[in-house]
Amino acid sequence: MRSADYLIQKTAFSLVTLSVVLVFNFVLFRIIPGDPVQMILSPRLRPETRERIRHEYGLDRPVWFNLEASRETGNLLQLFDSQFFHYVRNLAGGNLGESFRLQTPVAELIRARLGPTLLLILTGEVMAILLGSLLGLVAAWKRKTPIDAVCTAVGLTAFGLPAFWLGIVLLILARGHLPMGGFQTSGVTYADPIARALDVARHLVLPTSTLAILLFGGYMLMARNSSLEVLAEDYILTAKAKGLSAVRILLCHALKNASLPLVTLVALNLGYALGGTIQIETVFSWPGIGRLMYEAIAERDYPILQGVFLFLAVGVIGANFLADLTYALVDPRVKA
Repeated sequence: MRSADYLIQKTAFSLVTLSVVLVFNFVLFRIIPGDPVQMILSPRLRPETRERIRHEYGLDRPVWFNLEASRETGNLLQLFDSQFFHYVRNLAGGNLGESFRLQTPVAELIRARLGPTLLLILTGEVMAILLGSLLGLVAAWKRKTPIDAVCTAVGLTAFGLPAFWLGIVLLILARGHLPMGGFQTSGVTYADPIARALDVARHLVLPTSTLAILLFGGYMLMARNSSLEVLAEDYILTAKAKGLSAVRILLCHALKNASLPLVTLVALNLGYALGGTIQIETVFSWPGIGRLMYEAIAERDYPILQGVFLFLAVGVIGANFLADLTYALVDPRVKA
C-alpha cells in the first residue's frame, strides 16, 4: 500500500469515528430525564418566560429534522432548522454551548483548564515511559532471575492501583513536605517567573507522581514482553558474539524494535490519561479539565459535560491517528 493510500485510509477512518462520536454526544445528553430549563432557572417561572428561554437555547426546535416548517414554507432548507443541525453548525464555528451554572461559553472554560491538564499529562507520560521502558528492558535482559521477578511484580502492582487510593496515600506520605493541592500557592506574589515556575513544580510533584505510577506498569510490562521477542533474534546474538556491552545492545539494537508496541500504548494511554485525570485532579484540587468535569457532574451542568466529552473523544481519536502514522514511519511493514 502506498503512503498516500495509507494516509487517506486512516484519515477516512478517523473522520467516520468522529462523526459517530458527534451523533452519540448529541443523543446522550438528550435522553437524560428532566427539563434543562429547570436546571438553569427556578421551576416557579411563568410558562411564557420558560418558553422564551427554551427558544433562546433552541430547545423548541425538533430534534432531527423540521418537517413541519419545511412543509409550511415550501423551503427545503427549513428541514435542517433542528436541534441537531444547530448543534453541528455551532461546533463548526467553535461554539460548544454555554454553561448553565457559570453563564460562560464552554469553549472558554475548557481553554482555561487545558494548560494545567496538558502539563500534568505530559510530565506524567514522560516519566512513565522512561521508567517503564528502562525497567522493561532490564527485566527482559535478566529474564527468569530475581530482578525480572521483582520488576514484573512492581509493574503488575502499579498497573492495578486505584487512582484515588494512590493519590490519598501519596498525600499522607508527603504531608508537611509538599503542597497538598492546587496549582500554585494562593495569595503569593512572585518576584520573577522562575519563582512562580518552581512553585508550580512543587505543586505538580504529587499529581504527576500519581499519574506516572499508574501508567508505568503498562509500559513496563509491554516493554518487557516485546523485548523478550527482540532479544531472541539472531542479530542480538551476533551483537553479543561481537563482544558489545549489554548497555549498547539494549539501547542501540533492542530498544528501537522493542518500542514499536509502545507507540500504540502511548496513544491509548493518552486517551486514558485525559479521562483518568478526573480522579487525580479531584484528589489534588488540580484546576484542569478533569476537575471541571467533576464540578459539572456535581452541578448537573450538561453543556460543560457535553463539551468536555467531545473534547476528550476528539483527543483520543487524534492520538490514535498520530499513533497510526508514527507506527507506519517506525515500521514500514505496517503500510504493506
